[in-house]
Parts: sequence; structure tokens; C-alpha cells
Amino acid sequence: MPQIPQTLHELSVGQLSARSGAAVSALHFYESKGLISSRRTSGNQRRYSRDALRRVAFVRAAQRVGIPLATIRDALAELPEGRTPNRDDWARLSQTWRKELDERIEQLHRLRDHLTDCIGCGCLSLETCVLSNPDDISGERITGSRLMPERRRRTDTD
Repeated sequence: MPQIPQTLHELSVGQLSARSGAAVSALHFYESKGLISSRRTSGNQRRYSRDALRRVAFVRAAQRVGIPLATIRDALAELPEGRTPNRDDWARLSQTWRKELDERIEQLHRLRDHLTDCIGCGCLSLETCVLSNPDDISGERITGSRLMPERRRRTDTD
């Protein structure tokens, strides 16, 4: 049976961009962060295996739901022999990310509910601000504003 040339199994960065919908600059960034990998041709051009399409789709889907790139990279690194994530992998990983997403949703609800109270108040008080200091954690240890440190005034003796 004749072998299919390896080059037919690989994509240039432009082809990967066109097929995945990700900008070339995003693909370069993903590669710099260890999310996808390429080999270099003798002319120093990047070539991606076709499984990079699924990896890029996985990364973009995880990003859309708010998963940080470092977390995505760690999840991909856990896959055996660097294989491409499949449906079962997504189900398992999305389940582990659910708690983190629920916490973020709760924070966003709190922000939405208290945002109008804070606009223009100018207090910058960590003692009472429900956005900067939920549950008044800082108020138990310190008093006054901590977002803007006090400046020492210069005196004539300085």
C-alpha cells in the first residue's frame, strides 16, 4: 500500500488559521504558550499536524467559557503522550472547571448587583466596599483605605 506523503498530513500556519478561524498571531501565541506545537521545514516554515485543528478548537472553546490559558495548557499536558483531546476529555475537564466557573459567576453577580452603589462614591474603602472587600475580610485586620497608600507629606525639615 503506498504511503501518503507527510506533507499532506500537515498544515501551514495560514492553512491552520483558515481552517480553525484563529488568527495567525493567535496561533503563534498558542504555540509560544505550549498549547500547540509545530515542526520547522528546511526553509524554517511552521508545519502543524492535522490534530492541531482539534487542539485549537479545544483551546478556543475553553477560552470562551473563561478558562485561563495556563489552566488549558496544564489540562492538555495531562493527556497521555500529548494526544489530541476528545469528547471524553472535554467532558472530564469541563466537570473539573465547573466549580471555578461557578465561583466566577457568583463574583460577576455580586459585581453587577453592587456596581451602581460604587460608581462615583470615591471612597476606595476596603473597610466597607462589597466589591473590593467581600464579607469585610480586610476590615477585621485593618482600617481605612488600602487601595491608595497615604503619601508622606514633606516638611521643612525634609
